[in-house]
Amino acid sequence: MNPPAPDAGPDFDLRAYLLGAWSVDRTLLDRATGTRGTFTGVVRFTAVDDGGGLSFHEEGTVRLTATAMDGEPFTGPASRNYLFNRTESPDAMDVAFPDGRPFHRMSFRPDASQDQHWCEPDTYRVTYTLHGPDHFSYAWDVRGPGKDQLLESVLRRLDPAG
Repeated sequence: MNPPAPDAGPDFDLRAYLLGAWSVDRTLLDRATGTRGTFTGVVRFTAVDDGGGLSFHEEGTVRLTATAMDGEPFTGPASRNYLFNRTESPDAMDVAFPDGRPFHRMSFRPDASQDQHWCEPDTYRVTYTLHGPDHFSYAWDVRGPGKDQLLESVLRRLDPAG
């Protein structure tokens, strides 16, 4: 049984919550092609020198069923990086691409747990869910003329307190 989720209200310190290493398990579905897949790996949130932000580094293995391009399954390494910047409220962080371009806002507060990003020509919608002190998830629903995908990620702290 999971411990109760912490209160994600306006005093919740999202930066402190995220700091550390997390396992990540993701399912991928390309609704247009029927391609399915998984990603398993580790996400590390590390403090940025200025003391206010976090660096996000995700690394692991992606496995896809037959792809639309060549009809063959694919397994290989995958990684990505983001920057998480403080906002005016401790319960939210602005996520940016490594070059500083804005991506979206992350928060678990019920009235702010969803956001979107437009990446021509598609819209990316994200929903964050806080499950407990060492467990959260998020889902990206990507729709548009270029993509029709659903990516669902579950993260669990690798070094839980206690």
